[in-house]
Amino acid sequence: MRLTLPKILSLSRLKTLLLIVSFLFILYILFYRRDCRAPPTIISRAFDYPLTRRHLLFAIASSFQSWPRRKPYLRLWYSPNSTRAIAFLDRVAASDAGNDSTVPPVVVSADTSKFPYTFRGGLRSAIRVARAVKEIVDRDEKDVRWYVFGDDDTVFFVDNLVKTLAKYDHARWFYVGSNSESYEQNVKYSFDMAFGGGGFAISYSLAKVLARVLDSCLVRYAHLYGSDARVFSCLAELGVGLTHEPGFHQVDMRGNLFGMLSSHPLSPLLSLHHLDAVEPIFPNMSRTQAMGHLFEAVNADPARILQQTVCYDPSNSLTISVAWGYAIRMFNGNESLLDLLSLQKTFMPWKRSVTIGASHYMFNSRDYPKDPCKRPVIFFLESVRPDKGGVWSYYTRHVVKECVRPDSIKNLKRIKVISQRLELDIEQMKAPRRQCCNIFPSFNESMVINIRQCGVDELISMHF
Repeated sequence: MRLTLPKILSLSRLKTLLLIVSFLFILYILFYRRDCRAPPTIISRAFDYPLTRRHLLFAIASSFQSWPRRKPYLRLWYSPNSTRAIAFLDRVAASDAGNDSTVPPVVVSADTSKFPYTFRGGLRSAIRVARAVKEIVDRDEKDVRWYVFGDDDTVFFVDNLVKTLAKYDHARWFYVGSNSESYEQNVKYSFDMAFGGGGFAISYSLAKVLARVLDSCLVRYAHLYGSDARVFSCLAELGVGLTHEPGFHQVDMRGNLFGMLSSHPLSPLLSLHHLDAVEPIFPNMSRTQAMGHLFEAVNADPARILQQTVCYDPSNSLTISVAWGYAIRMFNGNESLLDLLSLQKTFMPWKRSVTIGASHYMFNSRDYPKDPCKRPVIFFLESVRPDKGGVWSYYTRHVVKECVRPDSIKNLKRIKVISQRLELDIEQMKAPRRQCCNIFPSFNESMVINIRQCGVDELISMHF
């Protein structure tokens, strides 16, 4: 039977219509239905939340010999309720097997006798200390984002460490620390290595990989001196470099740390080391008493500790440098800000050597006058009192020698500093700015200084 022309046209239109409908249906499936689907379920994970003290796990290198006398340093920063830490010892005395909750729990390091050590005159314990990296990771503690390593005489400033590490993603590979203050020590070991006494941090993701390969590195690097050099070398083989944070302090120097502490860099204080090799940081106190006194200020405003603020008093021709929570230096006349930011060499080199490099440092420095009367007037921290209106810190005059001073300050005995608790977010941590200060105009025996944020285009400058 033959189809007539109208019927053929009708079939053609029907096919066209079906093609159009099919095309529209495909578009509907591809676009409209995709938009209407319910969003995928979001699984909550620990790293979706801000970094806290509990996300840090400290591995502390110690020994049977040093553990008893280093406990006072550990008690300064360790708190069982908020700080997670484990101390690794070569062996444990019966008296340390109990439950002293004021210090981290102790474990005995694994046997490392199978690993070679060929550095002449060195200590085999370097292998044991380096291997603490593997041992603490292998414990598989829960909810750890950062592993932090240090010695039993390393004093950490934990809240500042949390703020600093929060700048970095723990899911990526980070090795965070600082080298030595001593140029000679860096030449000897490495400018790119985090010195272990000052402490360093390794992100969780990197630590897991490092733990798997560390033993092979310990075999290859038998010729190196210390534990930190072994860890550094293995990280280098993994292709990871040091992320430098100047708040870690190896303290490769001796004597009086006043020049270093009164001109701290514009970054949070993270650690101090070698405290048994330096003088007490406050006069008329033991080393641990002095550090405990500093922690009174640390506990009141950790982010502000040692932060340097400089203000000028043109009416009395004075320059004042505040290292908050520690000391205030008062100079007669105008002192350049750049000079005040340089460290006065109140300290001595770490190595008692006649080489030129021994007295060279990794920071700008200037000589400290031998004549006490040519030095600034110093006021040391007396007390700290936080309240709802801010933080009040008090500093008293330290007299070493009776000197002729300007009339404006000859009777001055005490300085009160008013400040707000320093709370910086991550973006402010990435781009910090020094704060400004004002001196209240009338004073005789007591002076009041107010620390505040600087204006947008305000300069910290001398007045002529």
